[in-house]
Amino acid sequence: MSPKEGEEGDQRRESVSGPLVHLLLDNIRSTYNVGSLLRTAEGAGIAHVHLCGITPKPDHPKVAKTGLGAEEIVPWSYHPNARIAAEALVTKGWRIWSLETGARAEPIFAIRTGEADRVVLAVGNEVTGVDPALLDLSERIVCLPMDGAKRSLNVASAGAVAIYWLRFG
Repeated sequence: MSPKEGEEGDQRRESVSGPLVHLLLDNIRSTYNVGSLLRTAEGAGIAHVHLCGITPKPDHPKVAKTGLGAEEIVPWSYHPNARIAAEALVTKGWRIWSLETGARAEPIFAIRTGEADRVVLAVGNEVTGVDPALLDLSERIVCLPMDGAKRSLNVASAGAVAIYWLRFG
């Protein structure tokens, strides 16, 4: 299966079971983080990746460096605006969950997804996080518990943990 820009990606790969999960990258700056997240998405069986705003596309050479071929496998689409992309997904029955810190955030490990769930995990910019307009659309805001002095992980690391929990937790 080769991805094409604009494919919906709702079809589960034959070997993939469990909840159907999409990944939405909201203004991710780093090509290396995008490549790493695409590689994680491929490994975890993510059905589709939505690249939004300034997020580099998979054809960028530095995305390919960390994607290691995953950028050629995972279905993806580009959207200039994450909020508009999320609104369209909500009208199709998708539930938006944003990975972010803050008062509304609940630990992701306290949540279980079911076989029939259709969740879009939104991860945000390395500095500013998930856009507030996208947070407003989110059914849930989830976080990773942090016990150290640093209160967050790199977006690719945090995204990987959350993706695997949603798919297999």
